Amino acid sequence: MNRFTTTLEQHSAILAEGAVIERLRRRPGIRLDEHVLHAGFLYRQPEMEILAGIYREYLAIGREASLPLVLLTPTWKASFERLERAGLGGRDVNGDAVRFLADLRSECGAYAGRVLIGGLVGPRGDAYRPGETLSEREARRYHAPQLEALARGGADFLLASTLPAAPEARGLTRAMVATGRPSVLSFIIDRTARLLDGTPLERLIAELDAGPRPAGYLVNCVHHSAMGAALEQISPGARQRLLGFQANTSAKDPEELDGLDYLDAGSPEVFAEALYGLHRDFGLRILGGCCGSDGRHIRHLAQRLARPAAV
Repeated sequence: MNRFTTTLEQHSAILAEGAVIERLRRRPGIRLDEHVLHAGFLYRQPEMEILAGIYREYLAIGREASLPLVLLTPTWKASFERLERAGLGGRDVNGDAVRFLADLRSECGAYAGRVLIGGLVGPRGDAYRPGETLSEREARRYHAPQLEALARGGADFLLASTLPAAPEARGLTRAMVATGRPSVLSFIIDRTARLLDGTPLERLIAELDAGPRPAGYLVNCVHHSAMGAALEQISPGARQRLLGFQANTSAKDPEELDGLDYLDAGSPEVFAEALYGLHRDFGLRILGGCCGSDGRHIRHLAQRLARPAAV
């Protein structure tokens, strides 16, 4: 049985990483590539060590709390089209990204067996502009090479993250399932449980589940208050298909946060307590951070999940 599937069956609380790209964006001297963001850091010093340091921090937090941990490859914008534009077309960037995380995982001794590597992809266009979405057919063709590379590299599961619109999600689902790896899709939604293109989340889950179904779904890049309101709008059956949530620390809308020149980060304590409440009340199992989060938020969250009887 796959490591991802086994972990889901055996654990009710799984920690996920916090922000990576946003932390790099605000680090002095770091420049993200306009096409592939941080994917090229795998081949450059000292950027690779800075990237490794962020992942090592999340690994240390998970190990200290004795929780399973999800790490995601630095490949959110590493499609084959974008790699060509960035001058990386001749490299196995996606496979190298999986191996990069596997090497960091191997440093953790016995804890390495509790660390899951997710092969990460994102939408072709701007995640906050649903009008840029691909059609189902275009999405399947566009994303398949990257997904296959991540699967060949040994990712424990595949994750398509920060999806704003249904058509691209449909094509991604088909391409992901075709690899044979456990697959998860993560959406941006509003307080009414709709994607940014207006598609009701519950309806889309039912539609995607009617075909070769992914392992489950996540929500990311929204505040915990919006997630709580959205969960109240959908049926218990749809909630059961939601595996987890990577939350923004700010209550600002995702579109407001995109490109913000300062870090709008909420209290780590409030963040942790709010996500624990969603875990307790709605059964969300995979919990981590998105925009605004860093090691402080993930550490408080890990500590809270590790002591569920606390009040």
